[in-house]
Amino acid sequence: MQLHISRSMRSITISSSCNNGFIDLMKIKVAARHISYRTLFHTILILAFLLPFVFILTALVTLEGVNKCSSFDCLGRRLGPRLLGRVDDSGRLVKDFYKILNQVKNEEIPDGVKLPASFSHLVSEMKNNQYDARTFAFMLRAMMEKLEREIRESKFSELMNKHFAASSIPKSIHCLSLRLTDEYSSNAHARKQLPSPEFLPLLSDNSFHHFILSTDNILAASVVVTSTIQSSLKPDNIVFHIITDKKTYAGMHSWFALNPVSPAIVEVKGVHQFDWLTRENVPVLEAVENHNGIRNYYHGNHIAGADLSDTTPRRFASKLQARSPKYISILNHLRIYIPELFPNLDKVVFLDDDVVIQRDLSPLWEIDLKGKVNGAVETCKGEDEWVMSKHLKNYFNFSHPLIAKNLDPDECAWAYGMNIFDLRAWRKTNIRETYHSWLKENLKSNLTMWKLGTLPPALIAFKGHVHPIDPSWHMLGLGYQNKTNIESVKKAAVIHYNGQAKPWLEIGFEHLRPFWTKYVNYSNDFIRNCHILDSV
Repeated sequence: MQLHISRSMRSITISSSCNNGFIDLMKIKVAARHISYRTLFHTILILAFLLPFVFILTALVTLEGVNKCSSFDCLGRRLGPRLLGRVDDSGRLVKDFYKILNQVKNEEIPDGVKLPASFSHLVSEMKNNQYDARTFAFMLRAMMEKLEREIRESKFSELMNKHFAASSIPKSIHCLSLRLTDEYSSNAHARKQLPSPEFLPLLSDNSFHHFILSTDNILAASVVVTSTIQSSLKPDNIVFHIITDKKTYAGMHSWFALNPVSPAIVEVKGVHQFDWLTRENVPVLEAVENHNGIRNYYHGNHIAGADLSDTTPRRFASKLQARSPKYISILNHLRIYIPELFPNLDKVVFLDDDVVIQRDLSPLWEIDLKGKVNGAVETCKGEDEWVMSKHLKNYFNFSHPLIAKNLDPDECAWAYGMNIFDLRAWRKTNIRETYHSWLKENLKSNLTMWKLGTLPPALIAFKGHVHPIDPSWHMLGLGYQNKTNIESVKKAAVIHYNGQAKPWLEIGFEHLRPFWTKYVNYSNDFIRNCHILDSV
């Protein structure tokens, strides 16, 4: 490369010899006006400073194999972006790397590959071992697959821990039951008759609104009763019939004896106090509770023998929920015997213990069930596709011939939790016998017809006897749908924490718990002494 300045000082010529023997010229003409020596000196100085860099960059381009040019014009197009710092080979690099990833995607990962513990370790190993792109792709794939396995295992472990938490009794609630049971034995006020003798005739008076609650959870029962009474426009017209098991009876009786809910009336009865509940009348339920295979299914190891590689966490969660021990409790099956347990009542509302009442329920008694037995919310229609998308195929095994023959997989399901029962119409049906019959068939088939507790046999037994009611009466899913719409919760008459995340458990959803805790009397001595405020 040569620099030539004319004698007239009006032009500067830069010449370059190329490999093909031709000479490229660049001529810079200077205006005719006078140029000072100082200006010329500065110009030459700048050129002298820049030209070595041009030479170095030219050499680099040549060495990199991209300089295929034979003219200064082409060289300028190559060097211009480099001089301006605008070179971007990322597109080409991404394409090359994508090609390599596709190549290693379906190939076996080499045996004995030692995976870095973190991304920083991977970068360090690349630097030290000079990995090529293919090795890096293999390492990256192996790390990603390992991470996916660990996340999946962690999710299944989380679901198992959640299942155990949901199936166990919190220490604070166990404390409440023990203290109230002790109070029953030592305090005459805790043993007083419920209701008082003068109110006994009202227990069978059909001009009152009768609610039935079957539970062994004292705290939950208190919330259901309190929320119902506080939300009612006519609390003096309410009668609660609370049914519990023998071990909880004393504690449950103590609570409502020491914490009256007047003007409403509360009756507490243990299962052992119903003469009708004999082995002759409920043989199937006794078999369900005592059958070793059934007990192992609900109380045994839920992971042993399970093929977790062939299921999703969501499906596994549903299976765990179906194996809750409560589903073999007689308290959970008692609703099918309501007409026999309360022979003098005509119409009742049955409530689960994980509901909260937020609106007056008196209008439920005015709903015309059109000769049907069960007024319930259907669960196949609604905005929440997860909660309100239940059909019979969600509960039954339609590969079983009896199920396939008798049921329609696309038939809409309905919900337990808040149901209006017309007991006069019920007594004219064979619902109980149908329920027993299908329970026996499922036991014979080793639980291959359905897994989930009391609802599936009820879906069969009440077939043709259900009258759909407006969904605003009963909102479901607060125990498993974390994304429940808060505004919808506020508007619902009854909100139902069905699912594992009960509001009295630590695994309950924080943003949904206040709708339940607002009805807990934290000033009560038993509540405070058992630290229930701290635990929830």
